[in-house]
Amino acid sequence: MFGPGIWRFGRITDPMTDMQRLQREMNRLFSGASELYAHDFPPVNVWRGEEGAIVTAEAPGIDPDKVEIAVVGDSLTLSGVRESDVLKEGESYHRQERNQGRFTRTLQLPFQVDSGKVEAKYEKGVLRIVLPRAEVDKPRKIKIKSE
Repeated sequence: MFGPGIWRFGRITDPMTDMQRLQREMNRLFSGASELYAHDFPPVNVWRGEEGAIVTAEAPGIDPDKVEIAVVGDSLTLSGVRESDVLKEGESYHRQERNQGRFTRTLQLPFQVDSGKVEAKYEKGVLRIVLPRAEVDKPRKIKIKSE
């Protein structure tokens, strides 16, 4: 059981040191997990057509007055804050999967948007944004002249 192989690397391993090293490594690996999630929040679907695009974003529990929508060229940025739940005295979380705090998400759109005509509506926890395509970016039919 404790043959010469235990001395192969010239040292005896300390289980506590190994556990502490493992804990540090796990903390390092998962320290950015919430930041990674934040970049994908809120989850979205994007539809496109000749006249524009529609973006729907799942945002349950978010006050629509605390969400900002910015459109510049072909980029859409959603930013805001999800407030944390207020716990009563003596209460604590058993499980907490919904993130809270500030979020920002920028989407690259397939074309330039007419930002003056963008419309947004929040209903049943879903934010729906209608993004009309800019006239300068719409496909045009070119008439061919012949002699």
